[in-house]
Amino acid sequence: MKELVFLKLGGSLITDKTQPFTPRPDVMDSLALEIRMALQAQPELRLVIGHGSGSFGHVPASEYRTRDGLPPRATPLAHRERDKTEENYWKGFAEVWYQASTLSRLVVNALHKAGMNAIILSPVSGVIGSDGRVLAWETTPLRMSLSAGITPVIHGDVVFDEVRGGTILSTEDLFSHLARALHPERILLAGLEAGVWADFPTRTKKIEIITPDAFEEIRPGLGNAAGADVTGGMESKVKQMLALVRETSVRSVQVFSGDEPGNLTRVLSGETIGTLITA
Repeated sequence: MKELVFLKLGGSLITDKTQPFTPRPDVMDSLALEIRMALQAQPELRLVIGHGSGSFGHVPASEYRTRDGLPPRATPLAHRERDKTEENYWKGFAEVWYQASTLSRLVVNALHKAGMNAIILSPVSGVIGSDGRVLAWETTPLRMSLSAGITPVIHGDVVFDEVRGGTILSTEDLFSHLARALHPERILLAGLEAGVWADFPTRTKKIEIITPDAFEEIRPGLGNAAGADVTGGMESKVKQMLALVRETSVRSVQVFSGDEPGNLTRVLSGETIGTLITA
């Protein structure tokens, strides 16, 4: 039986989140080589790769408040002014898509250079949202890609939403839906941080294991993300991942540093480093 693993390359890892529109190409190349080596060493391993938007998508998303959706129709504005507000929202929506897809192409370029067969399956073309959650997603292309031995790449993206008009779904939002459809065994979240800190941003107490029972105790110290992030910080990510280990086939989630050479290879091979989230 082949093992299915979801791997996220965090926006803080593949971009400089403190500098708008700044990729880290050397890091992408190194990560791509580690992924390729892991797949060669473990022919039974299948991956769905997701990545964050980092300093690309989060910058216009913050400016245009894209995740919030269109302003309510009841907003007391003249019709002409409301039209301008909506026009500005959709301008931002398209800009977020443009920046997120630009970064995704850089990620796939790195995978291609490493000799991998990878293909971008952008969520905006297949996902319909409902008030910030996935309502429907035709996952047949993902399944067929995996069956063909091609690694599908998804990313945090804008989607059309039946309640908000439009919104943004993070990679974790998308993984949460796909975990129920594709039944992965593990989820790996590679970022800059060595794990989940109990005292972020001081970073003196790394948490080794997080379980549902322990979450409320550690929650106050988790903090927000460093740099621009419109989809929530570490607390939001941990909460989503705890739900998956409770409710789906996911046995464990690991949060670890992908910036340390060799870490990604070690984790893909089954080694536990960073912080383990489990039921």
